[in-house]
Amino acid sequence: MTTPALKIRISFGSQVAMGPGKADLLEAIDACGSISAAAKQMKMSYRRAWELVDVMNKCFTEPLVHSSPGGAHGGGAHLTEFGRTILKSYRDLIVKSQLAAQAEITKISAALK
Repeated sequence: MTTPALKIRISFGSQVAMGPGKADLLEAIDACGSISAAAKQMKMSYRRAWELVDVMNKCFTEPLVHSSPGGAHGGGAHLTEFGRTILKSYRDLIVKSQLAAQAEITKISAALK
């Protein structure tokens, strides 16, 4: 049985500054240490992952991800402290929203096939 889920996206102008997929990507970058490895783990192209990181970095006042080019000496990417703060705030927002909306989610869930 499929469980209904509340999904929250934070829009900034015409862009989605943060959403569930972007938060998952940030966590994957944090775990893998690179955008390429995170993209592979999430089964998305490197280009798509890089575009998502670029949108996030441009939407916020500070970058969420810092990357260094690859080559002979490696490279990689990591979340900035600001990125960790934004990711935690987003995850906290999801938990609080789900708790606040639980009664309505239960009612809607009961009406779904």
